[in-house]
Order: sequence, then C-alpha cells, then structure tokens
Amino acid sequence: MGPSDWRRLLANPATQWRQTKSAFEAAVAWEAARGSQRGLPPAVAATLDAEPIFRDASLLLGIPEHQVELEGGGHASQTDFWALFATKSGVVSVAVEAKAGEPFDRLVAEWLSDASEKSGKPARLAQLCNILEISRQDAESLRYQLMHRPVAAILEAVRFQVPRALFLVHAFGDNDASLADYQRWARYLGVEAVANRIHHVGLRFGVDFWIGWVGVAPADDRTVRAAV
Repeated sequence: MGPSDWRRLLANPATQWRQTKSAFEAAVAWEAARGSQRGLPPAVAATLDAEPIFRDASLLLGIPEHQVELEGGGHASQTDFWALFATKSGVVSVAVEAKAGEPFDRLVAEWLSDASEKSGKPARLAQLCNILEISRQDAESLRYQLMHRPVAAILEAVRFQVPRALFLVHAFGDNDASLADYQRWARYLGVEAVANRIHHVGLRFGVDFWIGWVGVAPADDRTVRAAV
C-alpha cells in the first residue's frame, strides 16, 4: 500500500489530494513511517511517549478512510485513519483526524438546521451525546466532527473488545482556529487540553477514553519521497 491507495478512497480526490492538504499530508506521514520500527510518525511517537500508558506504542493495523456506522442512517463516520496500537497495557482503538487549515465541519446546530421531519440526525446526535456524556444543548455549540470522530474510536474499541480508545488530531501547519475548537470541546469532557499532549478523559461507553493533538509542519520533499 502507498499514498496512491489513500487517494482513491477519498470522496473528492481532485480537491483533497494535493500537498499541504490534510489528506495528502496524513498519507505521506503515515506511509513514510511504515519503515520505522514502531510504524508511527516521529511526532506522534514522541507525543505518545510523554504519557506513560502509551510509551513505546506501535502500530498493529491501520486503515485509511475507515467507516463506522452510526445511528440515524445516512453517511458513516469516515475516519481519516483508524488504527490499532499495541501498548504495554493493551491494544488501543485510535481514530486519527487530520487537519491542515480545515475546520472540524459545521457547528452541530448548523448541521441540525436542515434536518427534515423524517431525518435521522436527532437519533444520531442522541447517540453521540450519550456516548460522550455531553448534553444536546452543549453539543449544538460544538463542531460536528468533534462529536462523531471520537465516538468512532470508542465504538471500534467496543467492537474489537479492546480496553482503550484514543481520538488523535494530527495537525499539519497552521491550525490555530481548529485547535481552539478542539480545546473548547475538550472542556465539555472535563479536560483542559493543550497541543502536543495526550489527555485522559475517563470511561465513555465502558471504554477508557483519551484525546490528543499532535501538531507538525507539512512534509518536506524528503519525507514525501520516503512515503512513495
């Protein structure tokens, strides 16, 4: 597998697949890391190692554009990169959300605003709120991706019967606005989140849940060549 395999899975390769865009940068970062002992991009490995429970984690399995079905029908949550990490304390379900200047989708209130009477959106939001333990009123002021991508990590932990889930933002370049949205969302989980750190949230849906943000520069030409 190589970056071209990531490209064909995108919804709109013509606009999403170019250097400095998150889809391209994530593919290059993770493919370049395949040759390393742990299978992790260096900044991801360093951030994980700063948290004792994730120290020396390694990639067991990784699937780009992995889809997780949610309640209410409609589109599945399509995670940029879903993975299983091996750690000394067990396997972890990881949903990686790549960002390169893009927002975490619309606010939930905007996402709900065009729902018809027969829409499954209210049922989906109820599921997301229930799992993350965030009220619907609070959720409406948050970004939609920050509701369903973390839940995808949790649901896959349940499906694969692993004890922990990690929602990891892999940010390339300037993402100050998205970092602020992430930090605001984290406060509703009871966490004062900072960049380049993993934080423990607690049990969600019976799963030990963690969140993290890793910020890096876009890939240089050497890294792009290493990924091919």
